[in-house]
Amino acid sequence: MSNLMQSDILQQLEDLRQQAITALTSTSTTEETRAWHSEYLGRKGRLTGILRSVGAVSPEERPRIGKLANEIKTALEEALQERQTAIEQAELEAARNKELIDVTLPGRPQTLGKMHPSTRTLREIADIFATMGFLVYDSPEVETDEYNFQLLNMPPGHPARDLWDTFYTTTPDVVLRTHTSPGQIHAMRQYAPEPIRIILPGKCYRYEQVTARSESMFYQVEGLAVGKNITFSDLKGTFMNYASQMYGEGRKMRFRKHYFPFTEPSVEVDIDCVICGGKGCNICKYTGWLEILGAGMVNPRVLEYGGYDPAEYSGFAFGLGPDRMTMQKYDINDIRYFFSNDVRFLERIG
Repeated sequence: MSNLMQSDILQQLEDLRQQAITALTSTSTTEETRAWHSEYLGRKGRLTGILRSVGAVSPEERPRIGKLANEIKTALEEALQERQTAIEQAELEAARNKELIDVTLPGRPQTLGKMHPSTRTLREIADIFATMGFLVYDSPEVETDEYNFQLLNMPPGHPARDLWDTFYTTTPDVVLRTHTSPGQIHAMRQYAPEPIRIILPGKCYRYEQVTARSESMFYQVEGLAVGKNITFSDLKGTFMNYASQMYGEGRKMRFRKHYFPFTEPSVEVDIDCVICGGKGCNICKYTGWLEILGAGMVNPRVLEYGGYDPAEYSGFAFGLGPDRMTMQKYDINDIRYFFSNDVRFLERIG
């Protein structure tokens, strides 16, 4: 009975081999080869079904059956691999012939991206100050109340805090920076007591009404120079050089007194309008002047917070509004275009 069972299983395996090879030869697509594999070699396939009856065969006879089954499985897998390779090659050739590509035709034109105008202005500013020995320093956009206000001479309850409409986070005393000035403290504490000349470009955030002239997110470029014997004359000379390189030689400049809690004295700096030449137009609000930055000598208390002895060191700081400068330079009448993600805006700027 056992010999008869063994002979039946061996015959079934041989029959399976022939049937599988014949069926594989008739396949013509990748999907059909997958179906073939499932039918013959899959976990619930015909080969597995035959081997389930091996348990009825005596232990002495099982090795012969197992050896034949492994040989058949290996042979079928190799045949499947060869068939799949042939089918894939045929399908690839068919796809190529179907596309009928004419390699002599000109290629499709590629639309190249353009640099954002704000980025252009930021790089131009960095290049100008690099010629004067200023390095670029990165500082975080998320700040603590201490760095954003307190270390800039604005303790809790200070009325100057009302000048900034601050975005507060759900974490106590953590804010989105309202200006790039907190970077002054980071830089001074990193380099003190060494002299430094740096600019700090980056985004700022304020809870403001979004209009054609104001956004809740905008760029600033902070500047800081600290060393021994730095005076207000150094500040003026730096800005005169900057204005000449940015707006052209012969620019008229004026300094108006102002108040910033982290500088003393403080000024706002204007140049004669580059659009109308100082005659008056809608860009300069018919005053003939354009405000380009706020600045001043670093407050001694801020120097002390940064790690410098105000009895030995002095410095000046300034803040530029590159978005406003970009609007003037490229005749852009709405700041909201900067963040509209409209490619036509970049195409128009050129």
